[in-house]
Amino acid sequence: MKLSRILIASAIGVSFLAFEVQAATEWNVSLWGKRRAFTENVEKLAELVEQKTKGDFKLNISYGGLSKSKENLDGISIGAFEMAQFCSFYHKDKNPTITVTELPFSKNVSLARIAEIYQKVHEHPVVAKDLARWNATLLMPTPLPQYNIVSKTDALSSLDDFNGLRVRGPGGIMGVLSKLGAVKTGVPFSEVRQSMDSGVIDAASFAPHAHLATMH
Repeated sequence: MKLSRILIASAIGVSFLAFEVQAATEWNVSLWGKRRAFTENVEKLAELVEQKTKGDFKLNISYGGLSKSKENLDGISIGAFEMAQFCSFYHKDKNPTITVTELPFSKNVSLARIAEIYQKVHEHPVVAKDLARWNATLLMPTPLPQYNIVSKTDALSSLDDFNGLRVRGPGGIMGVLSKLGAVKTGVPFSEVRQSMDSGVIDAASFAPHAHLATMH
């Protein structure tokens, strides 16, 4: 999810998890929004699962039909569905240990390296214990390119340009931008384009594919 070209970057904690259940022939998978680059790893996983099991095991992917984007952990915890994706910054109090992946980086980090970092975080026993509170097991990370910013304002050419800027962004990035005077403005993912057009926000911070998803 990204909007404008600024040097602020972060590996946002987006993860894929599963309810701890016995083997089944079909699992329901909760995603949100529309099919996009962010969800292609799940689509590919579903394809491979069906192929490798010769159709004996299927992943039924739902885009918003099973849960709201901020309630996937809750759905997992009660067994409403077996698998889901979630963004850690959507509800940092629910998964505090994963939010370490939101910390902005000061230089470019490759997507492959981001995936390695995510996986190490997921394998840490403290993180496993944290997610166990939701009866969930982290299966694999969904690594995102580093975030950037899109704005309707004049080009953001200096740190002073962030002063007073109303930005829709994740916690790690906004923690930095707030120190520069930016104003964190909460807007649902699906309403980013409308909010920018109407002047509710001045800018938004996303990974590149999400900028494309919200701008169309």
